[in-house]
Amino acid sequence: MSSANAQTSPARNDQRALLLLSAASGATDAFAFLCLGKVFAGVMTGNLVLVGASVGAGDRAVVPRAVTALAGYALGAGGAALAEHRLNPRLSLGTETVLLALAAAVWALGLAHSLGSQLALLVALSVAMGVQAHTWGTPTTYFTGTFTKLAGRLARRAPGGSDRWVAVRLAAVVAGAAASSLVAWWWPGATGTVAAVLCAIALATRPRQPAPNQA
Repeated sequence: MSSANAQTSPARNDQRALLLLSAASGATDAFAFLCLGKVFAGVMTGNLVLVGASVGAGDRAVVPRAVTALAGYALGAGGAALAEHRLNPRLSLGTETVLLALAAAVWALGLAHSLGSQLALLVALSVAMGVQAHTWGTPTTYFTGTFTKLAGRLARRAPGGSDRWVAVRLAAVVAGAAASSLVAWWWPGATGTVAAVLCAIALATRPRQPAPNQA
């Protein structure tokens, strides 16, 4: 392997991991929304809106689910913040993978019929997303700011050199959500496995923690 290839290989691994994590984020949110009461595991803005909208709509069933997801996400992000100087980012990713795999197994075994068991799954999924969101500098769970900046640059006809990379990450979120949706349609019990498998593959790429990037 040439020295140039040796230098670029870690960066390529990072990009591959970030794409997989973006897809895992979309898959996790689709799993939560389709199977656990129409709330999100990683999109906290959406959950806040659902809590507010339930007041006028009179739909109280969504409130405990959305609040649980909010609390789980905060726990995951806060825990990752406290441990970031003591844990290798790959250990955080390993923790996320285990949480997603456990949630997938519980769902596949048909053990999540009651409200309590579904809330427990939401905790696992949202903690995983909170860990992911804090650990990786490039957004892989929230994309409103990313999309806003991309739209602004395109409107000014001043695209940046990284815009193709941004667009691919956005497409990865859609692909992950679509994959979970298709599995939910054809094999409902395996819906949770999509996110777990994507996260496990990302872990296998041996990614480093990327530098902060708000694009």
